[in-house]
Amino acid sequence: MKIFWFLPTHGDSRYLGSTEGARQVDLPYLQQIAGAADQLGYEGVLIPTGRSCEDPWVIASSLIGATRKLKFLVAVRPGLHQPSLAARMAATFDRLSGGRLLVNLVTGGDQAELEGDGVFLDHASRYEQSAEFIRIWREILARSHDGEAFDYEGKHLSVKGAKLLYPPVQAPYPPVYFGGSSEAAHELAAEQVDTYLTWGEPPAEVAKKVADVRARAASRGRTVQFGIRLHVIVRETEDAAWQAAEDLISRVDDDTVIRAQAAFARMDSEGQRRMAALHAGGRKRSRADLEVSPNLWAGVGLVRGGAGTALVGDAKTVAARIEEYAALGLDNFILSGYPHLEEAYRFAELVFPLLSKRVKQQLRGGPLGGPFGEVVANLDAPSRLHSQS
Repeated sequence: MKIFWFLPTHGDSRYLGSTEGARQVDLPYLQQIAGAADQLGYEGVLIPTGRSCEDPWVIASSLIGATRKLKFLVAVRPGLHQPSLAARMAATFDRLSGGRLLVNLVTGGDQAELEGDGVFLDHASRYEQSAEFIRIWREILARSHDGEAFDYEGKHLSVKGAKLLYPPVQAPYPPVYFGGSSEAAHELAAEQVDTYLTWGEPPAEVAKKVADVRARAASRGRTVQFGIRLHVIVRETEDAAWQAAEDLISRVDDDTVIRAQAAFARMDSEGQRRMAALHAGGRKRSRADLEVSPNLWAGVGLVRGGAGTALVGDAKTVAARIEEYAALGLDNFILSGYPHLEEAYRFAELVFPLLSKRVKQQLRGGPLGGPFGEVVANLDAPSRLHSQS
């Protein structure tokens, strides 16, 4: 199991849908979040992409020197990047970071945004283009280790004599992550990617997606890892966690929800449609309606696009829900919480110690094996005192 955190390059706040409690997201703040994730033992950070975000490659590059082991899950966008250029960018970043690049293939689902970026393909054509893009990208990087060139002629993309002189650290190429809920997305995941990601749907629905992609991959003689993108709201008690969830959307008014849901409805993303269905396009507002599965809350999706669900509860409960998803075959957990700096600490301090032993062994602790607080009476550390009581 690999636990990731999230860099909020589209903004961060204590309350959704409001400027109250908002904070400026600049380089020093992103360095704080990345540094915390690195120190606390998160595997890496997801950097979002789109016109609402700062550019993910620039952001990731600016954080290489501020971190030691943290990996960066950075987006490539077919139609915006050419695969040869994207391969050079990936190889350069992988070398400069010492092999810490992960690549997130993003086809996009917001037609207005895509057209603003010069992409006018429909849903099916975008997936065709994405399949060609990632095939070319993978081959260029894989062949770079032996100094070989690559030719390819496709429906949307072609290259002749594509060659990369400086290969990446990771062989054959940095791992490729990808998410999508349509049949075309499942086909692409089964055929070419290393890790398939789903947004936080109820476990039964996630199990169906995992089974489908796994079967499609097996028919091609491939295996795929799986991951999930979730928000987390964890507190010392269940009541405190649910109160924090209510507080998060307490500044959201009806007009904001209506505008947000209208924008989401115009997208042709199957994943976004499934997220919206969990809260009935914003019509569900009560905790009873928004808790779509035990401790899985759809309130975030009232105004936030993309990942719209959160695991809510005390530390033991949230850890148990994560283990339930892991039992379905999920290896990668990409998490976030508002505000992202404080919640990175809160989740690590409360939940990391409760995860399975094999996970805890992967988490990087301090010189005494993990957090130990302030030394008591100039004599001993609380963790050791506690173990003697």
